[in-house]
Parts: sequence; C-alpha cells; structure tokens
Amino acid sequence: MNKELLKKSQSLIALFLLCLVISVLSDKFLTTNNLWNVLRQISVNICISVGMTLIVLMAGIDLSVGSVLAFTSAVCAGLLKNGIAIQSLDLFIGFTVLGSVLSALIIGLMMGIFNGWVITKFSLPPFVATLAMLTIARGATMLYTQGIPISNLGSSFEFIGSGWLLGIPVPVWISTIMVLIVVFITKKTAFGRYIYAIGGNEKAAFLSGININNIKLAVYGIAGMMAAIGGVLVTSRLNSAQPNAGTSYELDSIAAVVIGGTSLSGGVGTVTGTVIGAVIIGVLNNGLVLLNVSPFWQQVVKGLVILLAVIIDKKSKK
Repeated sequence: MNKELLKKSQSLIALFLLCLVISVLSDKFLTTNNLWNVLRQISVNICISVGMTLIVLMAGIDLSVGSVLAFTSAVCAGLLKNGIAIQSLDLFIGFTVLGSVLSALIIGLMMGIFNGWVITKFSLPPFVATLAMLTIARGATMLYTQGIPISNLGSSFEFIGSGWLLGIPVPVWISTIMVLIVVFITKKTAFGRYIYAIGGNEKAAFLSGININNIKLAVYGIAGMMAAIGGVLVTSRLNSAQPNAGTSYELDSIAAVVIGGTSLSGGVGTVTGTVIGAVIIGVLNNGLVLLNVSPFWQQVVKGLVILLAVIIDKKSKK
C-alpha cells in the first residue's frame, strides 16, 4: 500500500524537492512576482499538454503542436490587425478580438482533425503523420507572415495574456478551465473511458464496438484546438505573433505528460498528473534562468529529465 502511494506521489515529491533546491540556491524564486510569472508561463504548456495527454492515453503522439500553435497564432494576429481584403469584390472583412480568437481555435481544431484523418485513413504511425504536419504548419506560418512578426494588436487582445482577473492572471484562469473540462471528459464521460480503452488494448476496444477512428479524430482535434489556445495566450502576452513561435513546445508538452505519470504505451495516466509535470517543467525552466544557466545547458537538462522520466515509466511497468 505504501509502495503504491509512493508511486502515485512521485511527481509531487519531485516537484517539492525541485522547489526546495531552487529556493535554497536563489532567494528570488519564492517571491510573489516570480511565482505568478511561473504560473503565467506554464499556462501555455498546460493547455497544450492536457490535449497531448489524451493522445498519449491512446498510445499516440503529436509532434505538430508547436507548429500548429505558431500558425494559429499568426492567423489570429493577422485577422485581428489586417482582416481579410477581397479586392476583386471590393470587400473588406474586419475581425473583432473574439472573432479572431474563435477563427484560430477553429483552424487548430481542423488541423488536429486532419492529423487524425491521415492517421486513421492511411494507417500511418502518429509519429510520421504529425511530423509531416509539423513541417507543413511551420512552412505555412512563414508563408503567412513572410517571416515578419505581426505586432501592435491592441490592449483588448493583450489583456488575454497579460491581464489580471480577481487578483489572478487571466492565462491561469484559462488554463484552469481547460484542465477542469478535460478532467471531466476523462473521468465522467463515455468518451473518456473509450480513450483509456483504446490505449489499453485497441483491438479489444474495436471488438467491444468502440468507433476507434471517430475517437481518434476527436482527440487529435481537441489537441489541435488546445495548441491554438496556447497560441492565443503566447501572442497576446507578447502582443505580437512571432513566425518562430512554438519552437520545442512539443517537447515540453510530451515531457510534462511523461513526467506526470502517463505511460507512452497508452491506457495509464491522468490529466492532473500532467499538470504537475507541466509545473515541474516550468519551475525547472525558471530555476535555470534564475541561476544564470546557459540556454544550451537548459536544453541538455530538459532532455535528461525526459529520458529519466521515460526510464522510470518503463521500470514501473515491469
């Protein structure tokens, strides 16, 4: 019983020890401003990671979330600032903040569904299909922006990423709502049970009458939309859409999922565990910056953390 409890609590224990070490090494870590800054920064990864969790629970993977984030954020900024001009019809369509955000979410949803369709229609490994989307979306972002940031998007849009509501940063509210929705889906709906069933044994799930293809389409669509939400948060915080936004975000999200205890083999894991994993990644990033560690070494450290988490996952399954 104690061993099982220790296994379930290992992410929390790791987070506590990490916070303890960083607080000893840097007196700036436990300041109020820094802790709010950490929460604001990890809100983006939490949104992406909860969508990634659903995919990994099905024994899948999505390498395209960073590029989807970049493309949807660029489109969101472009529509908000420039609208759509159809010169042949002498027509201009302007977009409000809400309209541009909803457009980005719909595009993210459709890109995710496309990933799912390619995987199910052509029986491609998720790694290959989403790697292709990574390249496509990144190229589309460069084409859309011409490699130039889209900036000065207005204070109303900036409020989404930089504002405060009831004493808490708006991105923290948004990521919390997303987590609660996905927790409800996984724990209280048949759709959530189907996701676990597919990850546990896809053949058995098929023989049980579960429409596996539709579930995969929906899950990849949700992940794409979650990436778009992350893109909106990043763009509004910077008040600018950067063509290279989202680089390596897919690695951070996969790291958060694995560190949070979700098995890469599928069928085992929780959204709350992923949130803890995202907090660990965020605290680690923040601590390395406070300690003036070189950005190159930061990449090395994160890679080692991911490797360690995967090894622990494999050991625990044995």
